[in-house]
Amino acid sequence: MIAQSMQAGAAMNQIQTKPVLLIALGGNALIRKGQVGTVAEQFANLRLPVRQIAGLSLDHRLIITHGNGPQVGHLLLQQECCDQGVKLPLEILVAQTQGQIGYMIESTLDSALMELGIHDEKPFVSLLSYVVVDRNDPAFREPTKPIGPIYDQSQAARLPFPVRKTARGYRRVVASPKPITIVEKREIARLIAMDFIVICCGGGGIPVIRDGRAFAGVDAVIDKDLASARLALEVGVDLFVIATDVAGTAVHYGTDRERFLDRLSPAEARRLLLQGEFPPGSMGPKIEAAVEFVEASGKRAVITGIDAIEAAVRGKAGTEVAATRA
Repeated sequence: MIAQSMQAGAAMNQIQTKPVLLIALGGNALIRKGQVGTVAEQFANLRLPVRQIAGLSLDHRLIITHGNGPQVGHLLLQQECCDQGVKLPLEILVAQTQGQIGYMIESTLDSALMELGIHDEKPFVSLLSYVVVDRNDPAFREPTKPIGPIYDQSQAARLPFPVRKTARGYRRVVASPKPITIVEKREIARLIAMDFIVICCGGGGIPVIRDGRAFAGVDAVIDKDLASARLALEVGVDLFVIATDVAGTAVHYGTDRERFLDRLSPAEARRLLLQGEFPPGSMGPKIEAAVEFVEASGKRAVITGIDAIEAAVRGKAGTEVAATRA
């Protein structure tokens, strides 16, 4: 019994020496540009990032977060096209996508761990996660986040919710408030302490506000990267990786002056953000999330391409945001 106890203690100590890595997978991890978004496409797209994640699990304790934009949009479209008189609120749809995408990541991860021969020793779990927001957040006064189907002008005039004209037509807009805290942070911390790979905060989390001592869901979407940064700080992550559809962060993006950046300090990142180099609908929230994490933790964050996650962890790819220059 004493020998077994000593072995268990040694194994736990070995786990605790492994750094904690949070990987935030962008929507392109499941659906690439130009794709319809079939289940077969989503499973195929997951194989590359998840194989990298499986390899990283050998030397890291891991948290995986993910986006849900296309998936929750499809659910909203189904509600509009097949109206049976029962409309589900947005927070319920976010919860549905957490289960859907969590299953797909788990299934792909299971296969990747089997390929490495470590399936039995690497437990993993998907966790429904909700995130507290402030009912007085200014975002609720002026919703700006487009979601769901596209409407023409006459359809938009009859809708019972706010809409905004976009490049593709009129779309529903909802608030995108700042995340305050991840409700399940203690459970997530305990799971990673036991070397579980934890899949959580899908789609930025299920948005809730405090109602007395309980929580109430709200019609909103939380930015996935900002929620991931908040979680990373609350559970003590050592490295925060944001995986997206570009190789890293660039200035003058999309022009003949485009230049990708290897490294940024938080001050440099904020200056470029104020100069408009990082648009609010794309790279802006990723920069904000990376800066928030680095400034509060003193550790590093990396924004990288979905195909270069392992290289980014080694410091060989992407744009690193760190407190001091090398």
